[in-house]
Parts: sequence; C-alpha cells; structure tokens
Amino acid sequence: MGMMTTTPFGAANTAVLGKPKAQIARYHGLRSANSLGLTRSRDAPISSASSSLIRSVATPAKPETATETKRSKVEIFKEQSNYIRYPLNEEILTDAPNINEAATQLIKFHGSYQQYNRDERGGRSYSFMLRTKNPCGKVSNQLYLTMDDLADQFGIGTLRLTTRQTFQLHGVLKKDLKTVMRSIINSMSSTLGACGDLNRNVLAPPAPIQRKDYLFAQQTAENIAALLTPQSGFYYDVWVDGEKFLTAEPPEVTKARNDNSHGTNFTDSPEPIYGTQFLPRKFKIAVTVPTDNSVDILTNDIGVVVVTNDEGEPQGFNLYVGGGMGRTHRLETTFPRLAEPLGYVPKEDILYAIKAIVVTQRENGRRDDRKYSRMKYLISSWGIEKFRSVVEQYYGKKFEQFRELPEWEFKSHLGWNKQGDGSYYCGLHVDNGRIGGVMKKALREVIEKYNLSIRLTPNQNIILCDIRTAWKRPITTILAKAGLLHPRFVDPLNLTAMACPAFPLCPLAITEAERGIPDILKRVRALFEKVGLKYNESVVIRVTGCANGCARPYMAELGLVGDGPNSYQIWLGGTPNQTSIARSFMNKVKIQDLEKVLEPLFYYWRRKRQSKESFGGYTNRMGFEKLQELVDKWEGPEVAPARYNLKLFADKKTYEAVDELAKQQDKTAHQLAMEVIRNFVGSQQNGKSE
Repeated sequence: MGMMTTTPFGAANTAVLGKPKAQIARYHGLRSANSLGLTRSRDAPISSASSSLIRSVATPAKPETATETKRSKVEIFKEQSNYIRYPLNEEILTDAPNINEAATQLIKFHGSYQQYNRDERGGRSYSFMLRTKNPCGKVSNQLYLTMDDLADQFGIGTLRLTTRQTFQLHGVLKKDLKTVMRSIINSMSSTLGACGDLNRNVLAPPAPIQRKDYLFAQQTAENIAALLTPQSGFYYDVWVDGEKFLTAEPPEVTKARNDNSHGTNFTDSPEPIYGTQFLPRKFKIAVTVPTDNSVDILTNDIGVVVVTNDEGEPQGFNLYVGGGMGRTHRLETTFPRLAEPLGYVPKEDILYAIKAIVVTQRENGRRDDRKYSRMKYLISSWGIEKFRSVVEQYYGKKFEQFRELPEWEFKSHLGWNKQGDGSYYCGLHVDNGRIGGVMKKALREVIEKYNLSIRLTPNQNIILCDIRTAWKRPITTILAKAGLLHPRFVDPLNLTAMACPAFPLCPLAITEAERGIPDILKRVRALFEKVGLKYNESVVIRVTGCANGCARPYMAELGLVGDGPNSYQIWLGGTPNQTSIARSFMNKVKIQDLEKVLEPLFYYWRRKRQSKESFGGYTNRMGFEKLQELVDKWEGPEVAPARYNLKLFADKKTYEAVDELAKQQDKTAHQLAMEVIRNFVGSQQNGKSE
C-alpha cells in the first residue's frame, strides 16, 4: 500500500490565471499546466478542440473591449480563501452563533451547512448540519456508535440517512463544531467534501455480497473517492489544528493523481486536480454492477458500470456522463437530465478516465452563473461527441465502444440475505432515513452488542452486516419490538418512497417534504383501496421541498416538488427501475387537492393498463394531454361492491370503537384494522424465514 500523508500547507500556492477570452462570457482562469497537452503561451489562441470552446448555456457575447469575465461571488470567495481556510478558520472562533457569508460558502467544502429553525418566529436560532463522507455507504462499528452519541450530545437526538449513503447530523451549535468534527475524525471518518464544489460521496451498491463484481465496484468507488479527495490539508488545519492524519491509499491512486502526462494537473500546487478554484459546482459519481440500479446511476455526473467476462471476472467499465437533478422553478433553461453513454475503458484506466472527465468540467463548466454550472449543461450545450473528444485529449486515448448491458432493476437490498461467506446481512427500511426514538435505541443495542458493521443505502435505509446464523433470532426480536420489521410487513408504498428534510431546517425549502410524506403515503394507500388496486401494488413516490431535487423526484413515477406554501408540482413518468426521467404534469397543486388529481390517474391505471404495466409506463404511454383530460372530467369511480378476503368486524360495537380511533388518525376503520393486523403478524413472524 502506498502512504498518503494529509498535511497542512502554509500560504496559498495560487495557480497561474490566464487572461480570459473576451468573446466567451464564462470564467476561463483555470488553465492547468499544458492544458490539453498543447504547447502554447498563456495568451495565445488555443488550437484544435480547445479553439471551439463554446458557452455551456447561450448568453450574449461580450464586446471585444471586455477585459474580465464575470464570475459568481462563490468563485471569488474560493480564490481568496487560501485553499478553503480563510475566513472560516477565524469565524468559527468568534462568539457569534453564526458565521459570515464567505465562511458559510467555505464550510460546505468541510461537509457542513449553516441553518436556522424556520419554524421559529422572531429571531433566528442558528445551527449547523454535518454530513459524513462514506464511499459505498460503508460505516464502521466505531463510527456508527460515535454518530449515535453525537446526535444525543450535540444534535437534535436523531440521525438522518441520506440519498447518497451518508449520515446527516442536524442541530450542532457553532461552539460545538470543533468537538464534533474531531470526534468524527478520531473515528477514522471525515466530513471533508461531503458538500461544496468538488466530488461528493461516491455511491456503490451497499450489499456486502462476496461476489467479484460487487467487491470490485465497491473497491473502485473507494479508489475514485481517494483520487478526488482534496490534498491541501485545509480540513485538518481548521478542525484539528493541523494535526496530521495518515491514511493509506493504493499506489495506483497516488500514481493516477500525480500523473500529468496530458496536462490535467496544476503543477507545484497543493491541489493538483482542483487548483485554487476547485470545480464550478458539486460533482457526483456512482459505481455499480449490471442490473443493480440501487444507486440511481443515470442521475450522476459520472456513472461507472463494471463489465465482466463470462467467468464473472471484471474487465473494465462502461461510463455514463451528464446526469443531474437540480433545476429552478419556471426557468426552462434549467432541467433535470439523464446521463448518457460516453464509452468503455479497460479496468486499469478507470482513474485516468475519471480524472479526464473531472478536468474537462473544471476547465469548461460555467463559473459565472451557478444555476448552469453542473456538467450536464456543458454536455447539453456541446453535445456528447464534442465532450468526448475533449475528454479524450485529457485521457490520452480514445474511448472504446460502450458495451451492451442487460436491463436495469431497482434493488433495495432489504430483508435477510446471505453474504456468501457464511454470514448474513439484514437490510432495514427506515422511513425517510430518520433514525430516532425507540428505533435508534434498538439499532444501537444490536450494533453495539454484536459488534456489527453497517452499510447505508442510496434509498435512505440501513444494512446490518456480518451477522452469524445464531444471532438472527435475537436480533430480529429486538428490531421487531422497535418497529423495524421485515420488508414484507412494511407498506410497499413506503419501501420505495423518499423525501428530503425540507422544513424546518433547510434554508431552500418552499414547503414540507419529510414531515409531509407520511400523510401523503397514507392518502395514496387510501386511494389505492378506493379504486381497487391491490395492497402489494406500488408506485415510486418521492417528495422534495424545492426544485433542487435532493430526493431525486424527477426519476419517480410520482414526484411531488414543492413550488409554493403547501403546494407542489406533480411530475409523472419515471419508471420503477429508475431509467426514465419524469416530466412536469401540473403546477401549484395544493396539498389538500392531491386526491382530485391522483384518484383519476390511479383509477384509469388500474382499468386501462397493459399486462404488468407500471404506473410510470402507463402515464408515458397515455400522454399528458389525455391524462389532463381524465383529471378534468373526473366525477368519481364507478361504484363496485367492496371485496375483502377478511371480514374484519363481527359486531357493531367493535366497529364503532375502531372507527372512532381511526378518525383520530385520519384513516378508515378498515385501514386501521388492516394496519394493526399486518403489524401484529409482522412482529410474530418477522425473520422466521429468509
């Protein structure tokens, strides 16, 4: 193993900034040494592909007399920060409960966001959200127990599992930040780069399956994460006063990072890949194996897919590029986008190919307007052919033909499963990823008692690993008492649903998501029963409090995107295997009016669908014009006699008692009775069979 030492650096080693070209309204100051491998003076015109650089999103060309390209405020903060140190290092030491604007932007690179409680009226109660960095969602026993403790001691008493396989810790006060950061670092983890304009957490299938392709995907994800980890030591300077932490990394990672044979690196810089300015915006990468789309592969800037031979030996990787979810309401030039095929690389070249793609975005992504700074806009503007040709110059090779892949499937990795090494893993569904109360205590008890390691999933769930056969029954008993049931006893709607945190702490939220989705799912279940859909049928529902789409609503069969107080855009057309992008169907639908839209859609899906046709497939086939007509003309379903296999109420008195309880929970007596029976059966049978 090669050794990488993360050490603090002194004064900024600022990269040379070339003069921007007047005719291009985009910041151009990041040209690295021998950019694109072409020898030229700094101010000379660039030949070949570089000479045809165009704007990512069309904007009026500046007059020839312009001398400076517009840059966003964040670009200035980064440039003046001495590699993401100043003024954050000073701001965290002041007595104020908050930090200034520049530090608020810089702390994101350190894995934290400043927030305030939006439920409070009057003054602002500031706190910080911390997000860990966990490639593949891997969490050690020590880290889990540390995060569990920190949530109680310094947070709001809960942990949140994210859609990118990490923890979020909410409610940390500024005065406690250094203590919390040091605790996480001492647990051999980090929050470095969990937010900010750099590579975020690298996803991979979370299942601890002892199979060559899964293990290779996870190792590759960890190598990519190491390759793109900042090197200048700013994180440790700020939080542990420059203390050195030695971390081992494979020699091939060190070699790929230092390689500058194609002009990718800033020479003599503490940040050879990122330079002083880092990337134009956040950057997301996921690695997986064929068929396993647990990672929403097409929503990432780069999607990496292991390709094996007939014996199951990994040979190389297919690469997708240009996915991303974020958009801005009523600005049609912003949009969610699916990644598209770039090509195939042999396995020994993957780190060089990834680096070439990142550098292409670093050099050419927009830095004047952050709404258009993601790589998807660069590719959308250039087209994939031009993008590929520029990447190939940084890569030093041509990409091979994209290999054919089987159909994608969404895999939740829930329930009891064999690891392949004699042990079991147990995937547990966590509504919206929020761990608190009795669930938090039960997980702590099991994880601590049996010394289990953990994996977090891209669907906000948790996997307990390395469970011996003899432990299955006692673990099942502890979990069931806390409501952590085998997935067969969880409502199918809940199993695939996701929501972002939104209110009360997210500053971008327009309306509710996490706090609102439990009621939305109950109402959808009631509609299913009303129109005659079976209990085991489901649709993928995702809810976000704003258009940024953190819970990936634009891939859902039914996406609800907050666009006003208590109102949502309704997006339709994603598919259960996460390969089709949804489209906006209706705007400004008030939360209380959801049934008016959803009831006719579900009713006609049941009546008119083709064999095994998903809800998303049905809405795409019918077309939005026809669906709008069905909604507009809806007067209610044709009344049919209720059909139940189970007669729930033997006498009037019992029915009335249950009905009274049900009303308190906004349910029908039948819904409540079925829920009680399902939970009872679940707690009795949970875990008895694999």
